[in-house]
Amino acid sequence: MNLDQLHYLSVLAQTENYTQAAKLLNITQPTLSYAIKTLESQLGIALFEKVGRNVRLTANGRLFVQESDQAVEGLNRAIERIHQVEQEGFRVRISSLRILGSHFLPHLLRDFLAATADDSIHFEFAPTPGFSQAIIEGLRSEQYNICFCSKVDNQNDVDYYPVLEQKLYLITPKDHPLAKLKSVNLQDTFAYPHITYASNTGLANELSNIYALCGRSPMSSYSVSEDVEVAGLVSAGFGIGVVPQLDNMDRLDLAKIPIAYPQWHRFVYMAVLKEHYQNPAAQKFINYVKKQKFI
Repeated sequence: MNLDQLHYLSVLAQTENYTQAAKLLNITQPTLSYAIKTLESQLGIALFEKVGRNVRLTANGRLFVQESDQAVEGLNRAIERIHQVEQEGFRVRISSLRILGSHFLPHLLRDFLAATADDSIHFEFAPTPGFSQAIIEGLRSEQYNICFCSKVDNQNDVDYYPVLEQKLYLITPKDHPLAKLKSVNLQDTFAYPHITYASNTGLANELSNIYALCGRSPMSSYSVSEDVEVAGLVSAGFGIGVVPQLDNMDRLDLAKIPIAYPQWHRFVYMAVLKEHYQNPAAQKFINYVKKQKFI
């Protein structure tokens, strides 16, 4: 018994005519007749009975066709799923902070593909939720294979590998009293309202550590989730803020001042689930990133 026989049986059961079934199957009528007779011999039952020029299923035949159709359908689903899994083996789903999307991440992917010379690997970029906490939540729910973001907690289910170090700067409107400074002590900025980061962002956690070194926190005029939002509100005169180096920062209508105290660098990490199965393409990329000396 083989799948061809079961397929022939299903078509003949629907048409109840050997000539029509053979045409639909694109085989000769003798080939179809031989296949059905062989199947009946193997099963030890009659599947069809003649009715004039046509045939119809016997009671045993109806039962067998019903079960065999379900079995073939199950096999087809299994084959389709195997093909899907094979395709997933070449897919790498990534989510990252938006600030990495214009330079760091595209160049990293380009260098990886050039180093591996593997044209089968396909990267998929998930719509970014914008901030690290939501990105890590997506990683934990297995929406992504790999994330590039800040470290948001100390739970032991995620491995973090540093890939980028960013200096932090104070940004102000160009007409602000601090705008002409060559460098700034962060303690001297607390007299002015700040644009701060929402508590569920990775940078909010880092800045809270920095403010702790200063012994106090700034007054917040607005709390936002993304670096570009901080920069936009500062350039519009709503306050001052602390941000990492941003792409095209020099084009914005604001002053960028190095922070002399406390000296602090922000780290961005590749985050992956610990002891979690990764498909071959994702594992190859993870291994590549881990071997690079970014910092």
